[in-house]
Amino acid sequence: MDGKQKRVKELEQFASQPGFWQEQEKATAISQELGRAKEEIDEFDNLQSELELIKSAGSESDIDGFEKKLREKEQRIFLGGKYDKGNALMQISAGAGGQDSQDWATMLLRMYERYCERQGFSVKILHQSFGQAGGPEGRIGVKQVALEIKGHYAYGFLKKEAGIHRLVRLSPFSAKSLRHTSFASVEVLPELGKLEEAELNIRPEDIQLDTFRASGPGGQYVNKRESAVRVTHLPTGIVATCQTERLQGLNRDKAMKVLSGRIFQLKEEERQKTLTKMKGNKSASWGSQIRSYVVHPYKMVKDLRTDVETANVEAILDGELDDFIEAEIRI
Repeated sequence: MDGKQKRVKELEQFASQPGFWQEQEKATAISQELGRAKEEIDEFDNLQSELELIKSAGSESDIDGFEKKLREKEQRIFLGGKYDKGNALMQISAGAGGQDSQDWATMLLRMYERYCERQGFSVKILHQSFGQAGGPEGRIGVKQVALEIKGHYAYGFLKKEAGIHRLVRLSPFSAKSLRHTSFASVEVLPELGKLEEAELNIRPEDIQLDTFRASGPGGQYVNKRESAVRVTHLPTGIVATCQTERLQGLNRDKAMKVLSGRIFQLKEEERQKTLTKMKGNKSASWGSQIRSYVVHPYKMVKDLRTDVETANVEAILDGELDDFIEAEIRI
């Protein structure tokens, strides 16, 4: 922890300088980094104290709990990316396949909401477009949903969930209960700070802003005013939408955050393609299938990158993703 303590001292010196808050965005970033660094030192000190107590009078359950905390700390060692400690933006989109794929997107939404709840992350739906009603219990699926996920290391833990997720089951929407394969895509973006957004150099004249009334299941309007916002980046065609805030300005700000994240992702993909071409090898694209969830004719969830698998499909769909995400972090 010597390096971390040294960094804390450097940041404290910055923060104590006259005029520190004159550059508010830079000062905020430094203050946030300082707070996180102090928190990590406190966590390490607490682990040391807990270990001493366990050595003197620890039970089996105390040891198990301590080992779990150590595994969590170990995972964070692998999360050293620039945005790994920050918040995440996620979009889940149903693939071709009508009600089955829309229902699968809804199942994935619940899975990630439950995972985030277990991690202590907060989740807010920014935009949601619904599919057709019908099927068992009048279920209404999701065509697309965008989420704002806030929490320490939210992006780091979730970033490798991006890709195509495949479900095989007996279709609840088929009168003959036929086996059906459904697909949905998951996109995970970092939530950029003001400085990073400025570096993207998004010009106002390149943005098209459209407003509309927010709608809910079945297409009914849930807001009488046109407070929902759609922003389009004209040079790339990238679109982002937010409809959950009451005020149009707040929806615009959140939509711009998603748009900035997508433009950042596009630039990163272009950079990776250039590096891959220079190295002369091939890598899987963002749109490749990453995980298969089979409910029929047998039960199995298997990650196609790490080979981690389990027959406990119900637990996975209830958000118990720790084994999969831990393995992803290490690759």
